[in-house]
Amino acid sequence: MMTQSVNPTKAPINWPATLVLTLTPLLALILIPWYSWNYDFSTAAWVSFFIIFPLNGLSITAGYHRLWAHRAYEASWPVRFVLMIFGTMAVQNSILFWSAGHRNHHRFVDDVDLDPYSAKRGFWFSHMGWMLRDYPSGHLDYKNVPDLKKDKMVMFQHKHYTLLAVLTNFGIPLAIGYVSGDVWGVFLLAGLLRLVISHHFTFFINSWAHISGSQPYTDQNTARDNPVMALFTWGEGYHNFHHIFQYDYRNGVKWWHYDPTKWLIYGMSKLGLARKLRRIPRFIIEKAEVEMKFKHAEKTLNVYGMEFKDDLNALREKISAEYEAYKKTVNDWSKLKEQEINATKEQINQTFRQADHKLKHEFHKMEHTMHAHLQRTQALLDAMNKKLGAVQS
Repeated sequence: MMTQSVNPTKAPINWPATLVLTLTPLLALILIPWYSWNYDFSTAAWVSFFIIFPLNGLSITAGYHRLWAHRAYEASWPVRFVLMIFGTMAVQNSILFWSAGHRNHHRFVDDVDLDPYSAKRGFWFSHMGWMLRDYPSGHLDYKNVPDLKKDKMVMFQHKHYTLLAVLTNFGIPLAIGYVSGDVWGVFLLAGLLRLVISHHFTFFINSWAHISGSQPYTDQNTARDNPVMALFTWGEGYHNFHHIFQYDYRNGVKWWHYDPTKWLIYGMSKLGLARKLRRIPRFIIEKAEVEMKFKHAEKTLNVYGMEFKDDLNALREKISAEYEAYKKTVNDWSKLKEQEINATKEQINQTFRQADHKLKHEFHKMEHTMHAHLQRTQALLDAMNKKLGAVQS
């Protein structure tokens, strides 16, 4: 149950986070224009920025988020090491800390006392305010990350996080700058500017993606699908989908969705660098979409139903008939899943293989049936909106 926090501004200031999150953008605003005016940036500085910046972003999305926080896939040791190093360079705390907080966010989403960066506490709080003070909602006991406690790489990074963060943020840009002959230029672009932009692009997922966009899969929380946000967050903008299907390695589930993190993970799987990619069945995804469309239809009829006049009853009957057909499909799917569970308990023999093949065929048919429900429901919504537009014009 959601409760109102008591005197949240009384929490003590988190000085390390406050200094990093206030001084880095301030220094970037002062030093980068000054250096550009007086010296200009070399090609090496810009190339370094455009290489390290996406490495940081994708190490957070593909590494911290989808690999470690959600266990949406498994990765080889070299991939995990690279994601750990460049994720550390993004300065968003350790994998263990990040994942523990994020799992709490999903478990208690929007709860103002238990969600570490609840959107219900305002844009500023969910964007970065939650890090500037030691709020009770941000206190972690790490009981929700027993799997990560067994990961030697995760625990090594957690133990030596501060040292690793300093070494990566100073060592990598300075080394590139020394080799290229532009130490300050590389440090300012690939070090300072990269860090500031990387921070706020990630923070937008917690703030903007909870207040702006659509809710095609669920309205049980504030998460939104925002394709514009996906452009800046390496595909993380499809946040409504993610909050209902958090264990799917994809955020942008449609083929046209911009999700470079999904493409990276899929590409690595084809090279043998990643495996066991978790995907929510198409039937379940489209079931959620259909349910939301029925909700929208019901809301529209309740609000504007009287404006449809003679068409109202016909529309209600069509929607009601489609809903009954939809419920039958869901019931048939449940029975099919029960058959699948029973079949897997049998011995592996020719009869089982034949039954398994038949079940797969039936599941495929059910997916097509649910897709047809989705198309018909969308058509009914389109017709309803068209009639409403004609009445109101």
